[in-house]
Amino acid sequence: MVAVKTRAFTILCEFERAQTELIGKCVALSDGKAGTVEQVYLDELHGLRITLSGHDGRWPVSTIKFTQS
Repeated sequence: MVAVKTRAFTILCEFERAQTELIGKCVALSDGKAGTVEQVYLDELHGLRITLSGHDGRWPVSTIKFTQS
């Protein structure tokens, strides 16, 4: 049971780290949509997904291309 708790804790820590790194960042998606990351979700089927300001829907993190500042 300790191994399961450790794995769960690790997942939650990485999720929080992803939120910290992504929320508020300007990004462009591979399909051309661009905006600021509003929220990060953990989807049990698809992994991390994000929402962008000005666009409805949730997209996989794998489609992000960070804008250069």
